[in-house]
Amino acid sequence: MSALLWALVALPLGAGALLLVVGRRADRAAPAVALVVAAAALGLAVAAAFGHPSARAPFLDGLPMRLTVDGLSGLLAVTVTAVTLVVLLFSAAEFGAPESGGSESGGSESGGSESGGSESGGGEARARFFGLMLLFAGSMLVTVTAATLPVLLMGWEVMGAASWALIGYWWRDPERTRAADTAFLTTRTADLGLYLAAGAALASSDGRNSSLSLDGLARADEPWLSFITAGVVVAALGKSAQLPFSFWLSKAMRGPSPVSALLHSATMVVAGAYLLLRTGPLLDASGWGDDVVAWTGAATAVLLGLVAVAQTDLKQLLAASSCAQIGFMVLAAGAGATTGGTLQLVAHAAAKSLLFLTAGAWLTALGTQQLPALLGAARHHRTVGTAFTVAALSLAGLPPLSLWAAKDVLLAGALERSPWLYAAGLAGAVLSAVYSAKALRFVWRPAVARPDARRIPAGAVGPLVLLAFACVALVVPAFPPVRDSVSRVLAASGQPSPHVWEFVLSAGLALLATAAVWGWGARPLPLAARAKSGFTDWLGLERAAHVLLVAPTMRLARAAAAFDDRVLDRAVDGSASAALRLARWTDDVVERSVDGTVGAVAAGTRALGRWARRPQTGQLHQYLAQAVAAFTVLAVVLVLVR
Repeated sequence: MSALLWALVALPLGAGALLLVVGRRADRAAPAVALVVAAAALGLAVAAAFGHPSARAPFLDGLPMRLTVDGLSGLLAVTVTAVTLVVLLFSAAEFGAPESGGSESGGSESGGSESGGSESGGGEARARFFGLMLLFAGSMLVTVTAATLPVLLMGWEVMGAASWALIGYWWRDPERTRAADTAFLTTRTADLGLYLAAGAALASSDGRNSSLSLDGLARADEPWLSFITAGVVVAALGKSAQLPFSFWLSKAMRGPSPVSALLHSATMVVAGAYLLLRTGPLLDASGWGDDVVAWTGAATAVLLGLVAVAQTDLKQLLAASSCAQIGFMVLAAGAGATTGGTLQLVAHAAAKSLLFLTAGAWLTALGTQQLPALLGAARHHRTVGTAFTVAALSLAGLPPLSLWAAKDVLLAGALERSPWLYAAGLAGAVLSAVYSAKALRFVWRPAVARPDARRIPAGAVGPLVLLAFACVALVVPAFPPVRDSVSRVLAASGQPSPHVWEFVLSAGLALLATAAVWGWGARPLPLAARAKSGFTDWLGLERAAHVLLVAPTMRLARAAAAFDDRVLDRAVDGSASAALRLARWTDDVVERSVDGTVGAVAAGTRALGRWARRPQTGQLHQYLAQAVAAFTVLAVVLVLVR
């Protein structure tokens, strides 16, 4: 069974890397290759979800590489591969075949004015896009099947790097590359928490958890337990764009819509929520982690819901709603509602991928994603509009769609933890209905003439219909007996069950909110009318990050540069000047003294040589006289010594 698990993670990673290496030469084959690989990965994921395989390989001394599939990771692996396949089907229809030309800009995909364009990505290598998408999905599979912190870190890092490349896919546009940099640097800053957690886990191991297994993190002693918990929580909140890191998701909207669909629904943005659901025992053991996580999720659901209400750009609305909806998953992790959080994650993956793909289809067809410019868009393309409506109503929490029931399952856990926590979650659910109804009100208003509208490719409609069906079908797991089976698969015993009145209350509030927004008509919503209140620019979180972190860091860097230029450089220059002066003095004084000494020794040696040559005349009688004289002196000395 280990071969099955190795194949599951190696197939998308290897195929993605191969497409990246081959490059443009694989442009024509890339869509077909990506689809085949994604379909095969889905089959492997289903087999792994039933078989629960494990795999192990040597890595570092005492730290083997371990992958495993249990109930939670099995469900996530199937979700990741299924959404990847659907998104790649849409991508192949949208811009799978190379074009002879066309615009590359794709228009502005942020909160600014919409300049038009398409999602075709003309001029860019298709092989690079599909390769990165496979690499992205493969790294998420490594993340969800990782059994140890080192393996989790490897998948976590590759996923972040791939997301940077995908968000900046149109790399010739400086705005898009800056957006990719912002998203990457923000998540990388939060990712440092995982390194803190790994270091603390290693320091606390003393043989009990030497492999740094995720299941063993809760057994650490204080103070290491708190360090591990803090690191995991920070990394998870940053990856899932929860407060105070939410603003990076706004920048991520500048990538192609298929990237947004995959990134927001089943991969990177839900990776943090998955990690918190996975490490629930750690949060509980810390004594404070569960409360911090639960209230952070609830606050994100409410505040980012207000941000979504204030948006006039469809993709910005969907991005803010992603933060808010993932806030419910984070709330579930803190409240111990693992079943509800998992059901919310799976249902949200179907709805949000459908919404982003629909937004991309409209951007291709109409050249805009601004809500005022999308009036009647659903009437021009009825099938696409119907699919968007199903996903939006699911996001709103209306019965009998999936997110309505899934949200109540997790809110039951919040109610058991605290009535105030439940009230905050319910407020976030009402806001979900408000921003979903707002988007629907724009796209279903009476149609306007669009003579320049482009045709949505027929191949792109099929995946939308499939996801719309999933939004309806995924309501079934939220009710017994399927919900009880899901809890057993997740090994989540003692999960709270929502009462009938909870389903009725949430459905009634969602219906009232939807009707109120629909009846409000064309007038701007109160939050939209107060654009300067801070909600349209994502609570000023990016400005706050610049003021509190970026600006002080840059000032410190400039101070260090000035210190380097004015102090260190001068010190080095002074040392060099002193060394030169010392060298000149040495040359002038020491060298002359040494030369004089050497010259005197040489002169003395030459004089001694001349004196030594004088007795050497070559005349025998002189040698005889010298010998007599020498022996005479020797005799005198011997006499005197005695």
